[in-house]
Amino acid sequence: MTKYEMLYIIDASLTDEAKEGIVKKFEDLVSKNGGTVEKTDRWGLRKLVYPINYKTEGYYVLMSFEAEKTLVQEIKRIAGITDGVIRRLITKR
Repeated sequence: MTKYEMLYIIDASLTDEAKEGIVKKFEDLVSKNGGTVEKTDRWGLRKLVYPINYKTEGYYVLMSFEAEKTLVQEIKRIAGITDGVIRRLITKR
């Protein structure tokens, strides 16, 4: 298995429960498909460098995990269709 990092931005206008639900969703997605989540850092609310969909702030989360390449493709797909996720970036460590 390969080590990855996923940085994603959640819509700041969501409630705290909704934000935690999205974070848990991605952690569970990795765990249930044979990967392991090493660490999840919640960076919190930060100003975006440029507006995205007329939003100027986002809730940043950095998740470090180990997984197979096929799982990474699935995470990208799920993150792309999840309401509340503004942007995501997955890189190999």
